[in-house]
Amino acid sequence: MPSPPMIPDAPWAMPAPAVAAALETDLARGLTDAEAQARLERFGENVITAQQQEPWHAILLRQVMNLIALLLVLAAVMSAVLGEWLEVAAIAVALLLNVLIGFVTELKALRSIAALQRMSQVNARVIRDGRVKEIPASQVVPGDLLALEAGDVLAADLRVVESSRLRANESALTGESLPVDKITAPLPESTMLADRTNMLFKGTALHMGTGTAIATGTGMGTELGRIAALTQSAKAEQSPLEKRLNSLGGKLFWITLAVAAVVIVAGVQSGMALPLIIQTAIALAVATIPEGLPIVATIALAQGMWRMAARNAVITRLSAVETLGTVNVLCSDKTGTLTENRMRLASMLLAGADGLPAVVVPGTDTPPHLRQAVLAGVLCNNGQLAHDGEDEHVGDPLELALLEAGRDAGLERDHLLQTMPELREEAFDSDTVMMATYHQDTEGLLVAVKGAPERVLAVCATVRTSEGDIPITPALRQAWEDGNRRLAGQGLRLLGLAGKAAASTEDPPYTDLTLLGLAGLADPPRADMREVVARLRQQGVRLVMVTGDQPATALAVGEALGLVDAEHGKVMVGADLRPGHTLTAVEKRDLLQTNVFARVTPEQKLDLIGLYQEAGHVVGMTGDGVNDAPALKKSDIGVAMGLRGTQVAQEAADLVLKDDALATVAMAVDQGRVIFNNIRKFIVYLLSGNVGQLMLIGAAMGLGLKLPLLPLQILYLNMICDIFPALALGLGQGRGAPPPPQPRGVREPVLAAAHWTGIFVYGAVIAACMLAAYWWALHRLLFTQEQAVTVTFLSLALARIWHTFNMRERRTGVFVNDITCNPFAWGAVAISLTLVAIACCLPPVARALHVAALGQEGWLLVLAASTVPFVVLQLYKSLSRSGASGV
Repeated sequence: MPSPPMIPDAPWAMPAPAVAAALETDLARGLTDAEAQARLERFGENVITAQQQEPWHAILLRQVMNLIALLLVLAAVMSAVLGEWLEVAAIAVALLLNVLIGFVTELKALRSIAALQRMSQVNARVIRDGRVKEIPASQVVPGDLLALEAGDVLAADLRVVESSRLRANESALTGESLPVDKITAPLPESTMLADRTNMLFKGTALHMGTGTAIATGTGMGTELGRIAALTQSAKAEQSPLEKRLNSLGGKLFWITLAVAAVVIVAGVQSGMALPLIIQTAIALAVATIPEGLPIVATIALAQGMWRMAARNAVITRLSAVETLGTVNVLCSDKTGTLTENRMRLASMLLAGADGLPAVVVPGTDTPPHLRQAVLAGVLCNNGQLAHDGEDEHVGDPLELALLEAGRDAGLERDHLLQTMPELREEAFDSDTVMMATYHQDTEGLLVAVKGAPERVLAVCATVRTSEGDIPITPALRQAWEDGNRRLAGQGLRLLGLAGKAAASTEDPPYTDLTLLGLAGLADPPRADMREVVARLRQQGVRLVMVTGDQPATALAVGEALGLVDAEHGKVMVGADLRPGHTLTAVEKRDLLQTNVFARVTPEQKLDLIGLYQEAGHVVGMTGDGVNDAPALKKSDIGVAMGLRGTQVAQEAADLVLKDDALATVAMAVDQGRVIFNNIRKFIVYLLSGNVGQLMLIGAAMGLGLKLPLLPLQILYLNMICDIFPALALGLGQGRGAPPPPQPRGVREPVLAAAHWTGIFVYGAVIAACMLAAYWWALHRLLFTQEQAVTVTFLSLALARIWHTFNMRERRTGVFVNDITCNPFAWGAVAISLTLVAIACCLPPVARALHVAALGQEGWLLVLAASTVPFVVLQLYKSLSRSGASGV
């Protein structure tokens, strides 16, 4: 039995016939149908396979296996014991929302792999038994010989055998901004993916040309399959908010148990009846658990999503809304994000009077022979600019740039061809790397030539100056070659432009030419990008360029944006990047201080993000290509482009930019910080009010007094104050207060020490005033126990409502601040006051809560006791220094 064919490990390093021999492929007839079927059975279908997914019920179960969810279950059980079914229903809604959000978020991870599979659903033309036949791409096997033409979506990884002007668009896979010319010659084995110009890759598209190629990889054995495997294995990081809330949940769990235990012990020691002790302990324990936390957090985040969506930032993962505010490193690709994704004529190298090259910037300098050089670039061109009613330009980006330069100079190709019709075209050839067109002019026949600068220079005999043509001497030729290298080193893509007069269309195009100039083309930075980079820097966000493009191009853009300086500019090239675990501490430090990375592979992007995360950074990653999907998933916040991004990238991301503008990210960072401050505010509000209740009950028990609040009153207060004011704080838009200028520390908890101090100060002041009102009602006003409890109940209800305004930022004024400018806060105050009025005025509710009638003295006491904490705490906030966030 013959041995099966061996798939070469590095087909780009072998001559095409050697690759065919290794795969036992006949370069004239391809595989036989029988052999193709045998290989299909051996290697499997040419599809991207997904790993075995966790069953949905296991994902659903995991959502309730966290401390916040368990605390909600505990609160529901305790409320049911007291017969508070309204409270039970509210907690059930909170728990359901909490579970559904986590469940839907985790299922989203499956969509990236599905998108990769959809990219594979194309047909392919294969040569089998000497005949070309079209088959589903899933049936292509290693060793198949494929017939290729422009527009094909490539069905497999392929080694080029024959190329007639083959050019492929590989930007989604490698990050290369321009279509790549394909060759047939072997390359060094160490050649990086983006430089393997004799290979074609699954999922990319042929821009132009025809040819044949051998399939060297199918399914998961392709570069696309390797990226699918990386996407599957890339672990999505838990968001900072999720980590912080889990930590807070752990603290609250133990506080709840401690509260119940202390109340029971104190009650027994003071001789209270056991049923009342148990009821009070349960009520206080329920009050300690901020069951409004998941509901308010969810609504605050969702409202943030809607607000950002209205400003072109579509959030796909709820917790990502807040994560944006913690980002301190943003890794961005270059093409289309930092740049316009549109080539422009940036400069021209033209001859001075002495024939030496000099840089001329179109639009500012207009020597007469500049127009002649642009004319040659417009005539020798196959591009087509869009006209009115057409969607987009058609053609090679470099050719389109020349056409736009011509349009700016008043040289429209369509108009030119009416007076200078094209008689012949010498098509671009990968051997000559040049193209020529013949045009009939009023003065005779004109030949326009463009191509690789070094090739055009080699066939030019003269050079055009402002005063006429002069011969090119060896010294002059060397000066032009030096100028070519200098501009290429600045990141420009260069084209040589030349021309001559001809006697007929049969004259050879590439002899005795006159050099007209070298066109330097570039994809310029977006007009607002330098301002955006400065704004991100002010926000404490460091921008790092990570691109698959050429190092010189990346450096030029980095210098233009201020990411690196001209003297000490440093670009880290992918070939020099080693896996993170092999780096020394010094090498890691140097790498993490680098701002520009070029020719980077998907695996290296993953390593780079991991290194930043290990160093304690919260990392954002922007991307638009298939090759960006693993890094988008691995990063703390993945940002995909909405206009030009691939579906794979968009579905792996947490944020999709509908306008592809990095300025939108800067806006979203501010919004993320506002939302986190809102979450922090309502948590401080909830806990400080609950702590006040605990201190009040504890102090009364310690002093041997009867309970100043009844269990059902505690739960009613919980309903009034834990929902509406907290929700209003969560929905604030930050008006009246600027967002924090710097991101939070990665290890900074939801509540830092300063916030816990504030919570206990707020709670102590509220508790002291309530206890004083209770004592005054009993001993000075000689109220009954029921009336004194009513005074405490109403005073605490109003005090906690006024306490909403104590959550203003310390950097703001008492009367104009982020709370008073929040219309939701005023609505919440109105709703809460209405609920207090219902407790007093609606007889069934008043009887259930044991609310007694109060005279004028009683109501004056209630107003005084509820207002004093507000005044004292406003003075405390104004006089004390700002804590971790100023709440």
